[in-house]
Amino acid sequence: MTQQKWIWWSRVAPSQRLKQEFSHHPRSRYTSRFQRVWKSLTGLLLLLTTIASCQGSQPSTALKIGTLLPITGDLAQYGSSMENSARLLVDTVNQCGGVLGQPVTLIAADDHTEPSMGVAAITKLIEVDRVAGVVGAASSAVSSAAVDIAVRNQTILISPASTSPVFSDRARKGEFQGFWFRTAPPDTFQGQALAKLAIAQGFKSVAILAINNDYGNGLLNSFIPAFTTMGGRVTNQANPLRYPADASSFDSEVKAVFSQNPDAVLLIAYPETGSLILKTAYEQGLLGKTTQIIATDGMKESDIATVIGKNVNGDYIATGMIGTAASAGGQGLTNFQQRFLTKYGQAPKIYDANTWDATALLVLAAEAAKTPTGEAMKPFIRDVANPSGQDVTDVCQALALVRAGQPINYQGASGSVDLNHDGDVTGSYDIWTIAADGKLKVIGTITVD
Repeated sequence: MTQQKWIWWSRVAPSQRLKQEFSHHPRSRYTSRFQRVWKSLTGLLLLLTTIASCQGSQPSTALKIGTLLPITGDLAQYGSSMENSARLLVDTVNQCGGVLGQPVTLIAADDHTEPSMGVAAITKLIEVDRVAGVVGAASSAVSSAAVDIAVRNQTILISPASTSPVFSDRARKGEFQGFWFRTAPPDTFQGQALAKLAIAQGFKSVAILAINNDYGNGLLNSFIPAFTTMGGRVTNQANPLRYPADASSFDSEVKAVFSQNPDAVLLIAYPETGSLILKTAYEQGLLGKTTQIIATDGMKESDIATVIGKNVNGDYIATGMIGTAASAGGQGLTNFQQRFLTKYGQAPKIYDANTWDATALLVLAAEAAKTPTGEAMKPFIRDVANPSGQDVTDVCQALALVRAGQPINYQGASGSVDLNHDGDVTGSYDIWTIAADGKLKVIGTITVD
């Protein structure tokens, strides 16, 4: 091969090389064979292109749902159980015919209780997995980072546990365009519940130690005005103590928050850091005296007393701690609890019922919309959740009614899940405590109007 021919050979497409070579033999059998092969390949390519084009122009009728939950990180105690709740709902739905005649697919992602990881996870769920809706996040900080991505891609984000009031404020401004919902009430309500609890306990002065994120800041900002309006005093109101979410040492923070001998310390924390704070307080000799501990829903974990540990006498350090958490007492709660226990061999945790309900609303909205996309499903979330349709607690029965064209009012495991224009639900709050045997017990309920 000459140098000039080599240059031509290396630059042209393989098909042109073949055509050129075969053309050197115009009278041979190779020319006709090449033409037959060439026509066959061209036809096959055209057929494949046509099929791909047709498939791309018609949206899939199979619903895909993602979960964005903390399997690792500060909220890992809750994440796996919440994911199991979502998966249980999907499995239940698939056993009774799926959605729009096809099985529902659940794709799980771990947000690591970190906003940056949450952004990466929801981006993958939306852009690669092409989910129509996402159940999550648990952490308000993660949801704050993820919601803009969901809205931009017209994907529904429905949180079972992000309670920061920031979301209500942003929803009122129209920032979410109707793609944000949550099945747990905002902390504006829990702040009032905590204030009522403190007053009922006779606490006149309270100091605050809070995790420095959307969850912690939202709760302290709602608690302070509620408590002071009721006649209480926040000893560090001018400068509430906030600690970084990734902190691992709390010596100075604990010493400072107990320094003015308040009647109680309000601890706004998650289990991983909250347990370290209480261990530190014990080591400094600050627990078991006149100052009591009030905790929030972030610390309501069934084995929190074991995690915190025992004192030298063998008693649980957390004994006597009290707190609040959104009640899970909907009409469908008993059915959900039985299903969960049968499937996983243990009782559900806090916010598991809310996760079941969040997933149920996505499933029902997709069936009602007849198209499994976030944009199509968005207006039907409230339609299936709010009055004045037929009350229904069983998700399979609810799907059957929707298929028949009948309006429904889904009554969930966590509550009525009636949603306002901000995507919020309201509800009551459990009062919980740690008994002497280390068990977490609910001892009362507070209603917030």
